[in-house]
Amino acid sequence: MTPRDPSSGSHPKKTAEEAGAGQPPAARPARKKSAAASGGSAQPAKSARKAAPPEPAPRPAPRTTAKKTAQKAAAEKTTTKKAIAKKATAKKTTAKKTTAEKATAKKAAAGRATAGEKTVAAEAVTRKATARKAVTRKSAAPKPAVQKTAVQKTTVKKAVPEQPGPQRAAARGTAGKAAAGSEPAAARQTVPAQKALPVRKAAASPIPDPADRQRLLEGTHHDPHTVLGAHPVPGGVAVRVLRPYARAVTVVLDEVRAELHDDGDGFFSGLLPLPREELVPAYRLRVAYDDAVQETEDPYRFLPSLGDFDLHLIGEGRHEQLWRALGAHPMTHQGVSGTRFAVWAPNARGVRVAGGFNFWDGTAFPMRVLGGTGVWELFVPGVGEGELYKFEITRPDGSKTMRADPLARRTEVPPATSSIVHASHYEWGDDGWLARRAERPAHEAPLSVYEVHLPSWRPGLSYRQLAEELPAYVKELGFTHVELMPVAEHPFGGSWGYQVTGFYAPTARLGTPDDFKYLVDSLHRAGIGVLMDWVPAHFPRDDWALAEFDGRPLYEHEDPLRSAHPDWGTLEFDYGRREVRNFLVANAVYWCEEFHIDGLRVDAVASMLYLDYSREPGRWRPNEHGGRENLDAVAFLQEMNATLYRRVPGVVTIAEESTAWDGVTRATHHKGPSGFGGLGFGLKWNMGWMHDSLQYMSHEPVHRKYHHHEMTFSMVYAYSENYVLPISHDEVVHGKGSLVSKMPGDWWQQRANHRAYLGFMWAHPGKQLLFMGQEFAQGAEWSEARGPDWWLLDPQYGAEADHRGVRELVRDLNAVYRDTPALWQRDTHPSGFAWVVGDAAEDNVFAFLRFDAEGTPLLAVSNFSPVVRDDYRLGVPDDVPAWHEVLNTDAARYGGSGVTQPHPVKPEPQGWHGRPASIRLTLPPLSTLWLRPA
Repeated sequence: MTPRDPSSGSHPKKTAEEAGAGQPPAARPARKKSAAASGGSAQPAKSARKAAPPEPAPRPAPRTTAKKTAQKAAAEKTTTKKAIAKKATAKKTTAKKTTAEKATAKKAAAGRATAGEKTVAAEAVTRKATARKAVTRKSAAPKPAVQKTAVQKTTVKKAVPEQPGPQRAAARGTAGKAAAGSEPAAARQTVPAQKALPVRKAAASPIPDPADRQRLLEGTHHDPHTVLGAHPVPGGVAVRVLRPYARAVTVVLDEVRAELHDDGDGFFSGLLPLPREELVPAYRLRVAYDDAVQETEDPYRFLPSLGDFDLHLIGEGRHEQLWRALGAHPMTHQGVSGTRFAVWAPNARGVRVAGGFNFWDGTAFPMRVLGGTGVWELFVPGVGEGELYKFEITRPDGSKTMRADPLARRTEVPPATSSIVHASHYEWGDDGWLARRAERPAHEAPLSVYEVHLPSWRPGLSYRQLAEELPAYVKELGFTHVELMPVAEHPFGGSWGYQVTGFYAPTARLGTPDDFKYLVDSLHRAGIGVLMDWVPAHFPRDDWALAEFDGRPLYEHEDPLRSAHPDWGTLEFDYGRREVRNFLVANAVYWCEEFHIDGLRVDAVASMLYLDYSREPGRWRPNEHGGRENLDAVAFLQEMNATLYRRVPGVVTIAEESTAWDGVTRATHHKGPSGFGGLGFGLKWNMGWMHDSLQYMSHEPVHRKYHHHEMTFSMVYAYSENYVLPISHDEVVHGKGSLVSKMPGDWWQQRANHRAYLGFMWAHPGKQLLFMGQEFAQGAEWSEARGPDWWLLDPQYGAEADHRGVRELVRDLNAVYRDTPALWQRDTHPSGFAWVVGDAAEDNVFAFLRFDAEGTPLLAVSNFSPVVRDDYRLGVPDDVPAWHEVLNTDAARYGGSGVTQPHPVKPEPQGWHGRPASIRLTLPPLSTLWLRPA
C-alpha cells in the first residue's frame, strides 16, 4: 500500500463531533520522508503529511468520541443539536446522525486557567443502532509542546465492541493504508470487555521533552527506549508512543484500555493511574489507522536482547561467532516472537530500521546504542523470516543513508539490494564426512580440485538443481574437491563474485542459504570436499553497502593512500581496527561452521601483505619500521588462520599469494629469517610454477630446449611452502585463451600437448587445480555469460571423440592419483621426489621419481617433442624387479597415437643417470607416462 497524497483540507471521513466542534485533529507539521534504497532497490517512500491549521480560538475545544450506540433522547439530560461533517475539497457531503452535545462552561478570564485544570466536554450521541450507554471521554486541554509543566490525563475506558458502518470515524491523517501495515505482523483482535481503573490526578507530564521529540523525529536519538514505551513517573506510569500516520493509539492492559492523547507529529502519550511502586505491566498497543485497527506489541517495552558478554567480545574484537550477535535474528524475547536487529555503526548520530514491515519508513523504529561499543539494537515484535529490511543511518553531518546489513545472512536477488530476515531450518546429513575429513591433514592427503563458477557451470540452474548434477559429474571425473568461485553476495555478476557486498550471504541468484547448504551437503555425501573462494582483501564502493558505512571510513582505512585499491577501484579493509578484523575472522569461521565448507582459498593475499602493492613511489607510506610490509594485514591473516584451524577440525586454508613472502604456510608461532611468524595457511597457490610451465608449453617444440629451465625451476623452491598447482579461471580469460588453445601446432598436436601437460602436472609435487571446461579441452576461453561449451561432448558433434578423450584422461589421472600414495603423501617433503633426468633439454624429456612414506616409487616421464623416441634409457632403482605402465597420455582412447608399453619393463643392470640400473622405454610424441613397480 502507498500513503495518500497529503491534503490540506479536512478529511471526508471526519467524525461528526469533530465537525460540530469546528476543530480539526491535532496539527502535524509537514514532514518529507525518502526511504528509497540506493543501488537499485525499489522501495516505497512515505508521502509528506500536512495538517490543516487549527481555526482561531482562545482555547481549543475538546474533542469527544463519536459513539455508535443509540440512546433515547428523552432519557438524556442534554440538549440535542445536529452536526454535519464537511470537507472543503470534497465533492460529496455525508449526512451525519443527530448528535446531542453538552457544552461545558468556559472560563471567562484566562488567568483562572492553570496547568492542572481540565476542561471537560461530555456529550450524548443519538444513534439508530442498538442502544448503548455512551462512554464519556475526558481530556486535558493540551498546552503547546514546549510547556513541560502541562498535565495530561489519560481516559480509561471500558471495552466496546467495534460496530461496522459509516458511523465510525474512518481516518485522520494522510497515510492510513501504508501505515496500516507498519505494525509488523500485527493481528486484528477482538478485545473483551475490560474494567476501568480509578483515575488519579497526574503529578507529572507524559508529554515527551521537546529535545527528545526533535531528536526522535530527526532520527538522531541514541536511546529512544528512555523516552518511548512505559516509564514510572510521579502519579502513575507514563506511556509514550511514536506512530506516524496513526489516528489513535490505545494502551491495552489485561483488564483495561487507555486511549493516549495525540501530541502531534505521530506522538501519543498518556498517564496510566497505576501504582508507581509496581512493575510496569506487559501491555499492547491498539493502533487505529485510516482503514484498519491493529493490535501489536510495543518495541520499546523490551529490555536489550543482546547480552553484556556479546558486547564485551565485540568491543574486544574477539567475537568468533559475530553473526550470532549482529544482523537480524528471529527470536522469542520476553515471551514474544519477533526479530532482533543489531548493527555496528559507531559514528552514526542515529540508526533506524526500515523495511517492508513499516513501508520503508523507519521513523517509528529508532534503535538504541548499547554502551560504548557502537552497536545499535532494537527488538521488533511480530517481524519474522522473509521480511526485507535496511538500516537508515544518520551520518555525523546530519544526512541520511540507507544501508544493507553487513551481516545479513540472506539478500534480495541483485540488482535489488535489501537484506532479508533469515533463519536456517536445514538438517545436515554429512556427519560421516565431517568425522573423516580430519583424519589426515590436507597436505598429506590426495587433493585434486575442480574449480567451478556456479552461475555459469550449467547456466540457469539453482543450487538444488546443481546438487542433482554437479556431485555426480565431479565424482565421475574423480576429483577430490570442488572449489567454488566466490558465492558470497555481489552486485555485479561480471566480477565473478570477487567484489563482495554480502559477506555473510550466499548469492541469492541461485537460491536461499538453505539451498546452498543442500548443495554442499550433496557434495559431501558424494565424497567430495568443498572449498570456497574468500575475498577479505577489498570491497566495492557501492553507496548502499560497506563504503563509509556510517558516514565516515569504517570498514576501510581512514588514510586514502591505504584505503583505495589501485587495480580494481575498490576499497581495502582496515586490518588495524579490531572490529574490522573481527568482522573478517568471524566471517571465515561462519562459512566453515554454518555451511560446512571444508576450506577457504583466500584471494589476493599479496595485495594485502604489501603497502606498496601496485602503488607508485609517493603513493604509499612505510610501516612503523620503515618497511613495505602491511603489519596489520599480517596480524589479521595469522589470527584468521589460527582461529579457523582451532575451531574447525579438518579445514584447510589456501593462499593465492604470488610473491616470495617467507612463511605463508608456516605455523604462526614459528618465526622465519625475516623475523615474521608464519601466516599459518595450509597450502599456497604456486603461481610461479603456473606461469613458467605455461610459458614453456606455449613455445614450439623446436624452441623448447631453450626454455627447459622453465619446467625444472619449480623444484628449486618446491618445498619452501605447501603448494597447489593452479590452472585456474585467471588463465583462461581476458584474451589468454583456453588451456588447449595455448598449445602450439595443429589440432592433434594441441590436444597431445594438453594431455601431456596434465600428466606432468598431476605427477609434479603439489596438489592440482583445474578450471571447468579444461577437463575436455574446450577451445574457447571462458565466459561467465556462456559457461563451458558442453556441446563439444554431444555425440552428434563430429569432433566429440577428441574432447571426450581428454575428459577420459582426466578421469584416469585422478583415479591413479588417488590410488598412488607416492603422488601425494610426501608432497611437502624432499624425500618424496628425485630427478632421474632434468637436463635433457635437447630431447625435451623430463623424468623423475615420486615416493610414498614406505619408499614405494612411481616413475613419471614426459616427452615434449613431437617425435617418438625408441629405446630411451633411464636410470632407475635396482630394487624394483619390473615396471608396469599405469598411464600413458598417448593412449588411443584419449585421442593419442597409441604408442604404449603393454608389457612390464624389466630393469637392466647397466647403471644410468647415476643409478645402478636402467630401463629402456619407447617414448610417444608429446606425451607423459607413469610407471609403477609391477
